[in-house]
Amino acid sequence: MITSRDIGNEENENIRIRDEVIEKVNKFTYLGAYVTSKNEVTEEIKSRLVSGNACFYSVQKLLTSRLISRKLKLKIYRTAILPDGCESWSTTLADEHKLRVFESKVLRKIYGPKRDEMTGEWRRLHNEEQQGLYDSPDVVKIMKSRRLRWAGHVARMGKKRRLYSILVGRPDGRRPLGRPIHRREDNIRRDLREVGVRDENWLDIAQDRIQW
Repeated sequence: MITSRDIGNEENENIRIRDEVIEKVNKFTYLGAYVTSKNEVTEEIKSRLVSGNACFYSVQKLLTSRLISRKLKLKIYRTAILPDGCESWSTTLADEHKLRVFESKVLRKIYGPKRDEMTGEWRRLHNEEQQGLYDSPDVVKIMKSRRLRWAGHVARMGKKRRLYSILVGRPDGRRPLGRPIHRREDNIRRDLREVGVRDENWLDIAQDRIQW
């Protein structure tokens, strides 16, 4: 796989090293994660949601059973269905919306319908009612919390570490025209602003583990 802004007409040609031919691809799976030539996390989120849906339907009878407490059902969701490994995701608002929609579907199955006081008919829970029942952070807040924790860990590694350079480094050359690609650091700064922390000196703030 070649990661480049400008890929010529030879995009689909294979790579030959001596007598061995290596197929050129735009994406592949490495250690269970999707790696794409455009360095986008959208494909990874789609894959995780597919796996989450498969797990959800496999335990759907447990989530709707009256013999299991709601507390245990939520524990099944958090441990078996909730996506993990999201510390390095650089998400867009559309990606976060997909995660919230998936979680809302699972929680509606756990909490079940509600009887309308006016009509007496059963109906689906509204988002506000569901949020009032679910007193834990939603999937996006969990992802952002883990992302900030991971970013603080990398920031304390020091400038000589390769992972630190990948997180905050700047590539050589001139930036092309158009809107810049959303970076992991952009997500970190946005997450900090949401909790009321000034993001200009976030690397300095992260050095204090307790404060971070």
